[in-house]
Amino acid sequence: MFSFVVMDKQEIIENTITFVKETLKGAEGGHDFFHVERVYKNAIHIAKQEQVDEFVVALGALLHDIADSKFYGGDETIGPKKAAEFLSRQQVDVITIDHVKKIIANISFKGGNFKQSFRSLALDVIQDADRLDAIGAIGIARCFNYGGFKNRELYNPAVKPNLSMTKEEYKKSTAPTINHFYEKLLLLKDKMNTETGKKMAEERHDFMKLFLNQFFKEWG
Repeated sequence: MFSFVVMDKQEIIENTITFVKETLKGAEGGHDFFHVERVYKNAIHIAKQEQVDEFVVALGALLHDIADSKFYGGDETIGPKKAAEFLSRQQVDVITIDHVKKIIANISFKGGNFKQSFRSLALDVIQDADRLDAIGAIGIARCFNYGGFKNRELYNPAVKPNLSMTKEEYKKSTAPTINHFYEKLLLLKDKMNTETGKKMAEERHDFMKLFLNQFFKEWG
């Protein structure tokens, strides 16, 4: 007769942290484990305020960037697959695994015209936490770090922001880093899902506007 030990939720979360930390070793600085950790902490904070299932939120937040498609040739299937394989090994139930897979597949901003195909309270919370890390001081640092990683210009007055990009155009864009503020970062405040997330976004949004004002003052 075979027997197995069912892990409790805290043990699964701790195992997930270890797995993500190991998987993201050497990742680009804006999408490394520290990014995941910040998203996880903000997601749990928002989940408590909004009374959303903290276990699903924890797993979704920790695994949301386990294989970001921008580092895998645009393949959006790898992240959900890797997360599902890991969670299966942790004996997580199939309903939760399916939920986390859908969160990972739908969390990212994919251009102003993209409509996500799945909604849930947990996704709303994690999406807000992820978007919070894309704005404010840390958002600015991540933006320029990624621009440097891709060898993009800081700014080019001749290249105007494109506010009507399709999902494919957004993925393939090589525009200067400053354009990203107008094509994504400054749009996020009004795309927050939860009341808690909306309040947290205000200060970070205002800081980005202050930064841009100073940037163009010095540029000019």
